[in-house]
Amino acid sequence: MLYDVSNETMPREELEALQLTRLKAMVEKVYYNVPFYQNRFNEMDIRPEQIRSLDDLKYLPFTEKQDLRNNYPFGLFAVPRDNVVRVHASSGTTGKATVVGYTQRDVNTWAELMARSLMCAGASRRDIVHNAYGYGLFTGGLGMHYGVERLGATILPISGGGTRRQVMLMRDFGSTILCSTPSYALFLYESILAAGMSIEDLKLHTGIFGAEPWSEKMRSEIESKLQIKALDIYGLSEIMGPGVGMECCDAQDGLHIWEDHFLIEIIDPETGEQLPLGESGELVITTITKEAQPLIRYRTRDITRIEAIPCRCGRTHRRISRIQGRSDDMLIIRGVNVFPQQIETILLETQGVAPHYQLILTRQGSLDMLEVKVEVDEKLFSDEIRHLQRIEAKIQKNIKEFLGVTAKVTLSEPQSIERSEGKAKRIIDLRNS
Repeated sequence: MLYDVSNETMPREELEALQLTRLKAMVEKVYYNVPFYQNRFNEMDIRPEQIRSLDDLKYLPFTEKQDLRNNYPFGLFAVPRDNVVRVHASSGTTGKATVVGYTQRDVNTWAELMARSLMCAGASRRDIVHNAYGYGLFTGGLGMHYGVERLGATILPISGGGTRRQVMLMRDFGSTILCSTPSYALFLYESILAAGMSIEDLKLHTGIFGAEPWSEKMRSEIESKLQIKALDIYGLSEIMGPGVGMECCDAQDGLHIWEDHFLIEIIDPETGEQLPLGESGELVITTITKEAQPLIRYRTRDITRIEAIPCRCGRTHRRISRIQGRSDDMLIIRGVNVFPQQIETILLETQGVAPHYQLILTRQGSLDMLEVKVEVDEKLFSDEIRHLQRIEAKIQKNIKEFLGVTAKVTLSEPQSIERSEGKAKRIIDLRNS
């Protein structure tokens, strides 16, 4: 289903002409209204009028998360502060918070793109949307909320926490779409069973999952257990929030980035050079319609690739593949680059292993050590120790063969790994403790 037919199916030539018009206007706006960008442009000897084609994007400076922190709180605003109707911010656990401002037009655009994303996922006005994303300074909850209301569906603003109550309300209200992190969806499944309910007691048909990386194997796990179609949504607070991109229910093969509002490119994370279509690298996004806080070539640190082959759903907006990991949370273990999602895929290919795991990093002398702690299901845990040891050895062998790193594998009893009602804490890095 299409929410905005004329824009979602716009011919590429028209779409790119629109992008260029909007890019030129945005570059001029930030140059004359944001001292940070004016200084960057002057340092690089660039002027707005030099941007004459989309290919010229590569000459513009990058923006990084640290730039937002360095200009905390309102230094990157391109409009007077009294034109800003809403502010979101990160938690700031690794330094100053990253602050994002929105004009009323920005809020309206966000709601439109979220409604577009919801319909891309197969939602309609008849749906009841169970929104378990957190409300507050985090963009997830309110972003989804406004999109559901714009679409005209019914929103249940449950937020995070109170899992047993969530399960009860999901059943009693007849929720049809679940919005949460993928790890929380699996936690909800366990809570459904613990409450003595079955999946047949629910009316869910679709899940929209984001805010943390997840693998195809976890998708299969969620779809099998909750008996729903599990779809990937992409967004980040610095750019807008959820709804920057959405996987369509028709193809379920990559996330459409709404290119009438965002320019995307893939770069080599080491050199910063643009990479050709189809090659994996770091996703860089330029906002071309944001008023309060436009960003030029924002380095997301997300590793993906752009799919150039048109989608069978009919949308002309290009897709990115599922996020493979992040260039800044990539694990380097004895010189080997490893993404948690790669290990997750290996684990979930092992029969009897549950999708709950932790990667524990320690250091012995000068050597990095990796322990993979993963839960097994009740049936496997009750087996004899020798069988469990064979499973551990098999997982260890697969990690070594596919990723080239040696890991200690520890099978844990069911429910032993702490559950999260937000983003799952997968990595415990004790190397500098």
